Amino acid sequence: MLFSSDNIAACAPEIMAAMAEANAGAARPYGADPATGRLEALVTEVFEKPAKVFLVSTGTSANALALACLCPPWATVYCHQKAHVEEDECGAPEFYTGGAKLTLLRGEAAKIAPDALADALRFTARAGVHNVQKGALSLTQATELGAAYTPDEVAALAGMAKAAGVPVHMDGTRFANALARLGCAPADLTWRAGVDALCLGATKNGAICAEAVILFEGGAAHDRAWEFELRRKRGGHLWSKMRFMSAQMEAYLTDGLWLRLAGRANAMADRLAAGLRAIPGVEIAAPMGANMMFPRFPRRGHRALQDAGALYYLWPGDQSLDGPDDEPLQCRLVCSWATTEAEVDAFVATLSGALAAKAA
Repeated sequence: MLFSSDNIAACAPEIMAAMAEANAGAARPYGADPATGRLEALVTEVFEKPAKVFLVSTGTSANALALACLCPPWATVYCHQKAHVEEDECGAPEFYTGGAKLTLLRGEAAKIAPDALADALRFTARAGVHNVQKGALSLTQATELGAAYTPDEVAALAGMAKAAGVPVHMDGTRFANALARLGCAPADLTWRAGVDALCLGATKNGAICAEAVILFEGGAAHDRAWEFELRRKRGGHLWSKMRFMSAQMEAYLTDGLWLRLAGRANAMADRLAAGLRAIPGVEIAAPMGANMMFPRFPRRGHRALQDAGALYYLWPGDQSLDGPDDEPLQCRLVCSWATTEAEVDAFVATLSGALAAKAA
């Protein structure tokens, strides 16, 4: 019953096989290998738009390096107050941009509210040289609370940003899960909606370590491709044996594997949510736009689950299992491509039994 994160899942067999194939013989380093050479054509096919593609091994480096190309040190990155770049990257965006500020915005389910962005854009640089300037807009897809921006929502926020001369970055660590949930084309959720730079994650969805920074042709970030090359090298994120990362991303995007893996994770999340909603005393907060949920249920249920070996996080993390049995605590449950029906059903049965026993 492992629901702490999709990071804990094993590598998908198709991706592992691609890495084994890439391991045959020698290949030129630093992205001069055949797999890396094929990747831009594959991304162009999948996203229906020519793009520059750069691989790194972590989502943090992808986001921080991309934002560094979009936002100068004297400007600000507009993001939600619960965005991953704010809460979970240890100041990496600020470090790699050379000190750019993060302007934190409100909005339900960790999606930026349009009026909050409008207010921030009007407020920025109100005193000219004495203030930070307008830098970049960063959208997390799916959000840290499990919601997915629709194409129309992305387009509305991106349109406001573009009108103010602000480029748009998308943190797509769980982009595949949001895309599988929405059922739209990858282009509709990115460049057609105004996204200039997409950080496409694969690590949480079946890869070992593979994240792609995609700079779409015609966007505000595309002409900064050489800058990204230099920043990646200077930041220590240019792999010499790039073929192994490229093999992962190539397999990931070939024949829709990424969406099948994400769809499997989403389906297990749906099964888990349906089982939990059938248990009296369980509430699930926030919409399910991807593969995670945030249920609340009595502390005795949490104790029973953890005694049975279930792995997940209380959310927020400052809660404690010490206290009254009937007090509800919220947690985060995340399904992965490898989550099984048996795991889901065992979790539901354990919690149902614990709460039913008290009721009886």
